[in-house]
Amino acid sequence: MREFVTCTTSIKLNFLDVASLWYSVKIMKLNFIVLFSIVLLLVGCRDSDKSENKQSPPAKQAGTPLQVHGCRRCHRDVQPDDHHDFACTKCHSGHPDGPTREEAHAGLIARPAHPDSMVRTCGQCHAQQVKNSERSLHFTLRNAVNLVRKHFGAQRDLNNLTEIPVTRQPTTGLQLADDMLRRRCLRCHVYSAGDDYPYTHRGTGCAACHMAFVNGKPQSHAMIRRPGDQQCLSCHYTNVVGADYYGRFEHDFNWEYRTPYTTRQPFIRPYGVEYHELAPDIHQQRGLSCIDCHGGPELMSSTGKNKLSCSTCHQWHPGNRPLPDNLTIENDAPVLMERQSGKKHPIPQLSNPAHTRYGRQVACQVCHAQWSFNDSTTYLLRSETDEFSPWERLTTQSSSEVETLLNNNLNIDAEELPPVMKDGITGREMPGIWYKGFTERRWEDMIIRRDRDGMIKVFRPALDLRLSAVDRNDNILFDNLSGKKPILLPYTPHTTGPAGLLYTNRFAGLIDQSPQAPTAQ
Repeated sequence: MREFVTCTTSIKLNFLDVASLWYSVKIMKLNFIVLFSIVLLLVGCRDSDKSENKQSPPAKQAGTPLQVHGCRRCHRDVQPDDHHDFACTKCHSGHPDGPTREEAHAGLIARPAHPDSMVRTCGQCHAQQVKNSERSLHFTLRNAVNLVRKHFGAQRDLNNLTEIPVTRQPTTGLQLADDMLRRRCLRCHVYSAGDDYPYTHRGTGCAACHMAFVNGKPQSHAMIRRPGDQQCLSCHYTNVVGADYYGRFEHDFNWEYRTPYTTRQPFIRPYGVEYHELAPDIHQQRGLSCIDCHGGPELMSSTGKNKLSCSTCHQWHPGNRPLPDNLTIENDAPVLMERQSGKKHPIPQLSNPAHTRYGRQVACQVCHAQWSFNDSTTYLLRSETDEFSPWERLTTQSSSEVETLLNNNLNIDAEELPPVMKDGITGREMPGIWYKGFTERRWEDMIIRRDRDGMIKVFRPALDLRLSAVDRNDNILFDNLSGKKPILLPYTPHTTGPAGLLYTNRFAGLIDQSPQAPTAQ
């Protein structure tokens, strides 16, 4: 009996202990829930504070217009680089606190890097660079402009492409050439955003070289300090120096002379026209970019005096000047450093006796160019007619504007567009479409001639141009108008490679001629 009582008492005590323990756990659980709720409340308040600090848009109430403040409230995807992470208004102006889009954009500068705006925008921090660029040959294009204008009879030089006269109805050959320059040729310049192709659409002004574009769209607002080859090739595509550096030779325009044949529509052409892939320049194969040889002082030069040559690096000797700023002398030998990656390249020096024997008469590329541009003849027609069927086989024109018009107007189901084309500098539409074609496009046989300075060089028919024009009634205004000779101009193919065994055959018939007797035609 005593044992039973003792056991019962023990069980009772154990039960009380368990009950007490259960009650304590319950209290602790309740306290934990309360504590956890308080923590969530505090975190929510902090998130709310953060949200308020980010100026999140207030909830729209009935009868109350939504108030939006700050440029980046709407332009959320804009991410400037570290060097330009400041108020949007510093470059774009406008009124970011305006309650409506119209008020916020009042006084907005949509393209602050454009030549019309860059002095008061980019020039705030880069005054000297802007000043230099305004006078540079890359900016004014005056050499190229004056070359074509003099070919068609101009008597005086222009200082800038913007000085090319505007003529709505050309009556002289020079006026026709001026219209061609403004509306067909001058699309690769800083006043234009370029052709609407994936790799050629770019910024204007400073942004033409210093803003990164991907597939024709700006890569956020990142401004790059040093342009890459993609920026260079957004202008130097088609059959001009730059494209050859990558071994690219543009196909003919006629659909029967282009490859590959494809059924996929639309067929993507990054540079407007398909191209043959030929041998790229040996410097490109080694990894050098355009600016590794053509640095800022040369590109921003207004005289061309800072232009470098092959001998600058490959015939270096102590005291040789000028030297590019990325060329250093290590162990008494020149070394070129890539501007983008910092990789170093020892520069081989000329050792073949042929350089001593022929170097004073024969330009480097006569022996070392692997191929060259040889397009002849280039025909350009200004047409105001609404007859488009003759161009069915030539809808690829290396001009997105002309191609858009042709593809639309050759579609019987589309509403016909008028035969007008924009001025490449001002953007204003003017009557007449400029069509283009060639007699042939070749690269196999280089044209070798002796230039007026006595040097034997590579030439190309750059001024082998024929201009024609018809009015809206099909009346012929100009027919196959050509300019003054010479049509061949010397140039430097960027297709460098080893000289072949028979390199002397390229100039064998010229080497014995008198250096004073020019033979270029």
